[in-house]
Amino acid sequence: MTQAGAAADTLRAGGAEVALVPITTAGDRDRTRPFGQIGDRGVFVKEIEEALLSGRIDVAVHSAKDMTSTDTEGLVVGAYLAREDPRDALCGVAELRAGMRIGTASVRRRAQLLGLEPGLVIEPLRGNIDTRLQKGRERKLDAVVLAACGLDRLGLQAEIGRRLEPAEMLPEAGQGALALQVRAGEEELVAAADDAETRRRVTAERACVATLGGGCLAPVAAFHDGTTLTALVASEDGTWLERRSGGDPAAVAAELAGFVTA
Repeated sequence: MTQAGAAADTLRAGGAEVALVPITTAGDRDRTRPFGQIGDRGVFVKEIEEALLSGRIDVAVHSAKDMTSTDTEGLVVGAYLAREDPRDALCGVAELRAGMRIGTASVRRRAQLLGLEPGLVIEPLRGNIDTRLQKGRERKLDAVVLAACGLDRLGLQAEIGRRLEPAEMLPEAGQGALALQVRAGEEELVAAADDAETRRRVTAERACVATLGGGCLAPVAAFHDGTTLTALVASEDGTWLERRSGGDPAAVAAELAGFVTA
């Protein structure tokens, strides 16, 4: 709702009349099972997209990182709002040490955490930001890893021990960006809100991940820093991680494709 409110404020500033329509997704309802037991990438967007296709809503607001790597038929991203902090945040501690218990449900984060410190104990942790922070305290975890942008939007920066640089933990494609999705042909509804630089970077990231076939269920990441696109594939246990960088998403993905199918 905080994200939807930010999008609504941006559209209202351009003269649009906006009413918020809350929609609960499969990912919202089930806060215990791993993503793989709920469905593939898109568990936080499917019901919202269905409402958009049926005409119940005119604009869908998504965290770009939650979207599938390719557009749903009949729908397009009409605008990306200016990207906020794309980094992951380590909450509870500032440094990682062997033996620490770290909470995350993301296979991308799990793989890279174990790559940084193989002696970590990674424990599954689901729910919204407040829920995960509270569960972390209740279970006496040493730390939880969350998207920095979400903590910033909720005014919870004090929870952050350290923001992990992309060189340490490569973000999910689209992390930090809000996507405004509309029906194909109705892009003008949100076009004025589009940030061209965010679109350029996120489009490259999504294209790379789409080629690799990655998503919530695979340790795949992609991030464009404005100059260079870097992508990563890894094993879930972090015993191997491969990074490649370049300017062409297809070329970067091609260099990593063999590791995905190996």
